[in-house]
Amino acid sequence: MLTNYSSVINRIFASLAILIIAGCHQNTNDTIPAGIKALMVWAHAGQAAERLVLQSQVARFNQQNPDIDLTLTFIPERHYNAQVQAAALADDLPDILEIDGPYLYSYIWQNHLLPLESLLPDSVINDMLPSIINQGSLRQHLYSVGVFDSALGLYARRSALQRIHARIPSTPLEAWGIDEFNAILRQLAQQDDDHAVLDLKLNYTGEWFTFGFSPILQSAGADLIERKHYQSSTGILNSTNAVFAMQQLQNWVQQGLVDANLDDAAFVTGRTALSWSGHWDYERYKAAWQEDLVVLPLPDFGFGSKTGQGSWNWGITSKSRHPKAAAKFIRFLLKTEEVLTMSNANGTVPGTRSALHLSKNYGKNGELRLFADQLLQGAAVPRPKTPAYPIITTAFQQALQQIRHGANVKQVLNNAAQEIDQDIRDNQGYRFTSATNSSVP
Repeated sequence: MLTNYSSVINRIFASLAILIIAGCHQNTNDTIPAGIKALMVWAHAGQAAERLVLQSQVARFNQQNPDIDLTLTFIPERHYNAQVQAAALADDLPDILEIDGPYLYSYIWQNHLLPLESLLPDSVINDMLPSIINQGSLRQHLYSVGVFDSALGLYARRSALQRIHARIPSTPLEAWGIDEFNAILRQLAQQDDDHAVLDLKLNYTGEWFTFGFSPILQSAGADLIERKHYQSSTGILNSTNAVFAMQQLQNWVQQGLVDANLDDAAFVTGRTALSWSGHWDYERYKAAWQEDLVVLPLPDFGFGSKTGQGSWNWGITSKSRHPKAAAKFIRFLLKTEEVLTMSNANGTVPGTRSALHLSKNYGKNGELRLFADQLLQGAAVPRPKTPAYPIITTAFQQALQQIRHGANVKQVLNNAAQEIDQDIRDNQGYRFTSATNSSVP
């Protein structure tokens, strides 16, 4: 079952990260008083603001629930999946696990997670954004929930668009069509010294290429893999629609319309009028351009404007002896005030409707409301719900790198689809067995 992870497992014990213990109770299981439920929580060591908020949340939860003792452990992000796999092999998973989106369905397939629908009240589940429910659901069960979600769009300087008399869309339904977008790029380029008017964050690496550019495929009526049985990428990733979509991106690069952005300052310094990015860039873009900043949906390649979504989310492991107590902590994290505290700290889209309503940036009149509308109105596409996703995203990332450097688009996508299909065959289709967790002990 761990075929896909054999190379990772071989390196695990050589690369285990130093764990940063941030538990607000310093007791170990051996010293916990009788009747106290001891729970271990693992989270990724993300940005400092996130860590501080989560530490304070654990402290408040422990104070309010004297019958539960949470110990929080931070793990460096680049070692996180390796640590989870090592703990699973050692039968030593924590009770509560923060889960990186690309690995969620692998953990479900490996029977590491419990379904949450019987552990969380309907009122809590119904309050969450549909995009988060979509991401966390598989085979009629809800396995994870998120305190926040991610968003993707186009940042622009309003004045630059006004100079060329371009219309400014405000909703996904009003998005520029691909022909209109191409015309706008050419018009902007005519007024730019080096003609590079678009920032695609080509200075980023890894998962960005799938998160940022698979929405192009989906907007064109293609995808990374067929989504009914998740057994084949051939005919989907290398379809005519997919080739058309990726040729558009390649054309932007080859025509000199894209800034390489090696300093990650193309937009803030005014070298480009447009930046293809997400919620994380809002604060510095706003500081640079103030009222001239506008947020737009990604262009429509024929099947509607689409956006990536998904982020770190929470699940309860199948090894937890106290799943109801673990669920109580997750309910605590999903309280409106706690969701807003985290969202304000890391700039993400609040993960619940009640928190979204009260959010300054993402509420009804907020400057980032477009990002929320995309998640609420079905423009957001989750990662493919298959344990093959780590291979899918790696193959697509490699394909994008070749495409941006001028390779034949059709051939590159053929190769990527074949690589994905071979991995699925090698793993017997990643079929879920009857042993997959479907009930709480």
